Amino acid sequence: MSLFALAAAVVAAGQTFTCTPTHVYDGDGPIWCAEGPHVRIAGIAAKEMDGTCRDNQPCPAASAIQARDALVSLFGGARGAISTGHVIVRGPTMNCLSEGSAGGSRTAAWCTLPSGQDLSCAMVATGTVLRWDRYWRGHRCR
Repeated sequence: MSLFALAAAVVAAGQTFTCTPTHVYDGDGPIWCAEGPHVRIAGIAAKEMDGTCRDNQPCPAASAIQARDALVSLFGGARGAISTGHVIVRGPTMNCLSEGSAGGSRTAAWCTLPSGQDLSCAMVATGTVLRWDRYWRGHRCR
């Protein structure tokens, strides 16, 4: 079955799952996982690809492209792109904990890279996204 034939289902809150990144859209997701889910990285905010920020979220100084490229870099770099604007990656398999729906078919999740590094914390450390306190809720960076 091709990647595009997989239906992205929201992973129920509290459930753990694995995600092997195949495509990235912007700095806070969605990340398309080979296993099916589309992950919205929990606890962070990035600019939209059109350069705007939603009224109800933090607005980082970095551009959407800078944030997307920082995330792509964490996954080993770009392997191409598709017509939807998604960048193709071959990221390492992450372990994730679902926070439930992030709207549409996206699952908000806290993910950990194989190195043990927290993905949300790694993205904040790039300076291209901001911690979104409304959703951060005491999350700790190791």
